[in-house]
Amino acid sequence: MPAEVFGEAYRFLTPPEMLSFEEIVRVASIFVQLGVVKLKLTGGEPLLRSWLPDLVQRLSEIPGLEDLALITNGALLARMAAPLRAAGLKRLTVSLDSLDEKTFALMNGRAHRVGPILDGIRAAEAAGFSSIKLNAVVIRGMNDHQVLDLVRHFRGTRHIIRFIEFMDVGNRNGWRRELVVTSRELLQMISAEHPLEPVEPNYRGEVASRYRFTDGQGEIGFISSVSQPFCSNCSRARLSADGKLYTCLFAAKGFDLRELLRKGASDQELASAIKGLWGRRADRYSEERAEKEKAGTADAERKVEMYTVGG
Repeated sequence: MPAEVFGEAYRFLTPPEMLSFEEIVRVASIFVQLGVVKLKLTGGEPLLRSWLPDLVQRLSEIPGLEDLALITNGALLARMAAPLRAAGLKRLTVSLDSLDEKTFALMNGRAHRVGPILDGIRAAEAAGFSSIKLNAVVIRGMNDHQVLDLVRHFRGTRHIIRFIEFMDVGNRNGWRRELVVTSRELLQMISAEHPLEPVEPNYRGEVASRYRFTDGQGEIGFISSVSQPFCSNCSRARLSADGKLYTCLFAAKGFDLRELLRKGASDQELASAIKGLWGRRADRYSEERAEKEKAGTADAERKVEMYTVGG
């Protein structure tokens, strides 16, 4: 969310426009009844939502839910880690694109500093989060020369760095193909200093390709949606803060569940709408982008911004 666009005068969603905790839990419960076993709170920045541990506790109590995770920029994590853990949060992902202050500030576009993020990670460790995932988006000419710094810093810990190819999410991030550093390049770079070997996926549809250091000093991952699209294995649905259901990270529009909720739809009617939408799902944006680039027919499509639907 670039500061030059989303400054002090920007009109953000008002509380009535956002789903209440009760509405979020109701929709999540219906998804679990339909077979979903994992939920992740994302953003924007979820730690900005007041009383977030209360929502975590309510979600953690949904019968049949197996996993509850959260992804954060880490700026507020130091004071929130313990309450979130106590509320029932099982897993944590922190976005950390660089350990260099100048590069970090350039990439996040805000006044955040690296120190508080590392403090938040330490607080999460103390709270009982033993294996934290660290997401780093790699952009050529910006932080690609600092990849090994991240590897060296977290190698030997139980935390897992996941390097993410720079994606054309939304319409504001200035994406160009030449800025993409592929996972293959990163694998070769890291392996030259610390040999790696592939690891089997934890589950079908896992977005990150897993590798471990051959000397047993930990694991890293690569998310390769540009160079190796995985649309055919994607099983993720995304619910925005204002109640839109998106079936793809690159979707142009979402289905308005908030309207159904506030018009008095029953759980059965909501479940039917969700099932129908998922059954008609035909999203394969990343695969189509590669096909269009190969054919020379790529165009600039309007897409939902990532701060609306998370990662």
